[in-house]
Amino acid sequence: MRKKIVAGNWKMNKNFAEAEELVGAIADELDEKDLACEVIICPPALYLEMASDYAEESILSIAAQNVSNFDNGAYTGEVSASMLGEMEIAYCIVGHSERRKYFNETDKMLAEKVDRLLDYNMKPIFCIGEQLDERESGNHFDVVKNQMTNGVFHLNKDEFLNIVVAYEPVWAIGTGVVATPDQAQEMHSYIRGLISEKYGDKTADDTTILYGGSCNAQNAVTLFANADVDGGLIGGASLKADDFVKIVTSF
Repeated sequence: MRKKIVAGNWKMNKNFAEAEELVGAIADELDEKDLACEVIICPPALYLEMASDYAEESILSIAAQNVSNFDNGAYTGEVSASMLGEMEIAYCIVGHSERRKYFNETDKMLAEKVDRLLDYNMKPIFCIGEQLDERESGNHFDVVKNQMTNGVFHLNKDEFLNIVVAYEPVWAIGTGVVATPDQAQEMHSYIRGLISEKYGDKTADDTTILYGGSCNAQNAVTLFANADVDGGLIGGASLKADDFVKIVTSF
C-alpha cells in the first residue's frame, strides 16, 4: 500500500531563529496527533542539520531542496549527495519548476541527480508539471510524459520504487490558482498509468504521487480526497505552523 505524504518546501525563506521556531512548533503540534501520513520538512540547506536534530526526537522526516548532479569536485556552492547522505537526510526534491526555470536544469541533469541520490539511499521527490501555455494548447499530458520518461524511466523497477512523484502545475505555483480536484485527479491518474505501462500495475499502485500548486489549509481536504492524490508538496502554506498542521491532518 502506498504511503501518504505531506512535504513542506520552505524554499529560500526564514532566518535561523525563525526556522528553528517553525520546525519546533510543527514537531510539537504533530507529535500529539495520530497521523495518517508521513510529514517531511524541506528547509534551506543551511538549516538541514538543525532540522535533522528535531527529526530525531519527533515524527518528522527531513528533505533537502536540491542536490548536485556531480559526485564531488570543483563545483563551488554545490552540495553533493554524499554530503547529504552523511547527514542522514531521507529525501531530496529534484526538478522543482523553479529549478527548471531559474537555473536551467535539464532533463539530463535531473536524471543524474536522481541517480546520485539513489546511490546514497535517499529518496528523490521528483517534480513534474506543465506551464500555462502547455495546458492551454492541450500539450500538458505530453509534457508530463516526457519529463517522466527523461527523468526517471531509465531506472529499473527496484530503483523506481524509491521515487516519490510530485505533480505541480506550474501555472498554479504561488499564483493562488489551484487545479480543480478533477484536474488534479485526471493528471495523477494519467501519471499512475504511465508508471503502470513502464513498470506494471503493482509498482504504479505503490507509487506516492503528491500534488503541488497552491495547496493550502482550505483546499487540502478536497484535493486529498481524490483516489490518486496521495498528499501534497506544500510551498507558502508550510511557512506557518498552524496552516501546515491543518494540511497534514486533512486525510
